[in-house]
Amino acid sequence: MKLRNFSDTGIQVTPIGLGTWVMGGWMWGGADERDAIDAIIVSVERGVNLIDTAPIYGFGKAECIVGKALKQINKREQIVIASKFGLEWDANERIRRNCKRDRVLKEFNDSLGRLQTDYIDIYQMHWPDRSVPFEETMSVLVELLGSGKIKAIGVSNVSVEQLKECCKYASVHSLQPPFNLFEQEAGEELLPYCAGNNIATLTYGTLCRGLLTGKFTEKSVFPKGDLRKFDPKFKGDKFKLYLTAVNTLKRYAGQKNSTVAQLSIEWAINQPGVTCALIGARNRKQAEQNSLILEEQIFSCEDFQNVDKILERTVQRPLGAEFMAPPK
Repeated sequence: MKLRNFSDTGIQVTPIGLGTWVMGGWMWGGADERDAIDAIIVSVERGVNLIDTAPIYGFGKAECIVGKALKQINKREQIVIASKFGLEWDANERIRRNCKRDRVLKEFNDSLGRLQTDYIDIYQMHWPDRSVPFEETMSVLVELLGSGKIKAIGVSNVSVEQLKECCKYASVHSLQPPFNLFEQEAGEELLPYCAGNNIATLTYGTLCRGLLTGKFTEKSVFPKGDLRKFDPKFKGDKFKLYLTAVNTLKRYAGQKNSTVAQLSIEWAINQPGVTCALIGARNRKQAEQNSLILEEQIFSCEDFQNVDKILERTVQRPLGAEFMAPPK
């Protein structure tokens, strides 16, 4: 598939990127480091050129894993690394937002060390911190951009109004919102605004915490520490409703000898305003399956229209991703 322009930065990215939250283990019931490194290596081998990570993913673990993989791959200039800042934690893993100038600079330097690199391609505010003026936060990013330590300024999990406010103080190049078949809120205002203002997007949650892989049943049990234990989509009657929708989509995808995951990924990257859809992977097998989209597109615009009709019938009152927001 053709590379896509990342705003006016000169960066070009593949339609899918590798998300590394699961590699940190935190909120996902643990993770294996060797498997995670293999997933990164095979993703790059299969053509994926963007890796998205953050300090909070495993409290530094995911970034360290990415750094080790980068060293093994030894093609840093060919890989686009996106990381974030703005969430700090204590010894008890209590999290709070902090986008103050000193904190941003500390996080940036810590991330460089863990990633074993001297620059970060896309540096993003992870969550807005309303106790700190956007002007203060954005000014740090402008300085990092001017020094060449980052190549693009990004924000994540903001509203259109917050995005506009950030743009008053910096040339914001990208937005990272949740977006998938079951969580389409970003498609109402955020994605159209970005498309109209040359702001690239890295949409996350493409497979909706694994729900859109089709691997779960009503008997599925999630280990302690797994965020799906408190995800409302994975509870009670709502879980049954979403599983019904997944099974209907699975049958539709099967008509083309494909999977519901492939259908979900193709749908996401073909939505207006989406530059790159992030997909997580725990191991080599998952990374190989995700990267198949780069080889051939199976589904058509008509298929996507039929998918929308399936969702209208099966999920009439969809739940959003608000449960993931950290304390304000």
